[in-house]
Amino acid sequence: MNQTQTITLYQPLLQTIAYNLVRCKEDAEDIVQETFVKWLSIDQKKIENTKAYLIKAVTNNCLTHLNSLKKKKEEYFDSIHWSELLGKSKETNLAKLDSDINLSAAFNVLHTKLGPLERAVYLLKEVFDFDYEELQQTLNKKKEHCRQLFCRAQKKLSEETAKIHWELPDVSGMKNSFRNACDFGNASEFIQELKNDITKVLQKKR
Repeated sequence: MNQTQTITLYQPLLQTIAYNLVRCKEDAEDIVQETFVKWLSIDQKKIENTKAYLIKAVTNNCLTHLNSLKKKKEEYFDSIHWSELLGKSKETNLAKLDSDINLSAAFNVLHTKLGPLERAVYLLKEVFDFDYEELQQTLNKKKEHCRQLFCRAQKKLSEETAKIHWELPDVSGMKNSFRNACDFGNASEFIQELKNDITKVLQKKR
């Protein structure tokens, strides 16, 4: 069987394998094409089982592709200064922003890396300029505790991301109340959303 016949025979199988791994038709086609290009450039006489070789090569190339995508996402999230991003939303007409996806990403990371109390203290102080006295009254936590929570949140967000779970929670409700607070200058709905978030976690622990 010549090279053209081999490509014709195995291309559908390899594209199916690649698509099942990367879940993107265009990426799968590119990976299979690159695999065949590399296969054509080596001494094929040394390959005992061409089918097994091509399947293994496509699988490895898919895994390399996925790891590269994950690394790029982590680098992107690490490059974001969360307080600047959220603060920009506070100061700008959100209806005109093209960064709604970035705002969603910021909230997803805040939910991934911070506990509900840390998240509440961080957002109210960093975005809405609450002082520790106001935080104590709003969250019913001592000022010193709020200060510790804020410092802990800052540290977590500034640390290099070791691992981000991409199955992230739905934070659309909190994001929308945050947008409303920024647009209309009334943070009461957003504060209540933060309190509800804290209450849910406490109930789960009981």
